[in-house]
Amino acid sequence: MSRDQDRVQRFHSGGPWETEVGYSRAIRVGDRVLVSGTTAARGDDPIPEDAGEQARLALETIEHALEQAGSELRDVIRTRVFVVDLPVNGGPVLSAYGEALRGARPTISTLGVSALVDPRLKVEIEVEAIVGAGAVYEG
Repeated sequence: MSRDQDRVQRFHSGGPWETEVGYSRAIRVGDRVLVSGTTAARGDDPIPEDAGEQARLALETIEHALEQAGSELRDVIRTRVFVVDLPVNGGPVLSAYGEALRGARPTISTLGVSALVDPRLKVEIEVEAIVGAGAVYEG
């Protein structure tokens, strides 16, 4: 086994898609944490209609995944935000995003997409973090 394989840790939230599709919610390699695209889908819980609320739920799941991996939101260095009907849903999504990540000030790509895996979903957020990066932020 290589040294890198020794350093790889996989984290799961227990969501059904992780098992069905075969992916990890987050993977930590050394100090780097990669969090899969995350939505408001939470098992049998209802998916809210509001895109901003969907973003808040996704960010809560992301925060939990980061914590499992020994990181936190302030360590996030890069984000990708996928939004269905960006002109309509972009404002509420980015407002929720700003509430959660304004202090970290990561890079961001915001992309308008035609659909996500479930037609009720309006936003999917993916993040990358470096453990401890938030502690050295200088604004």
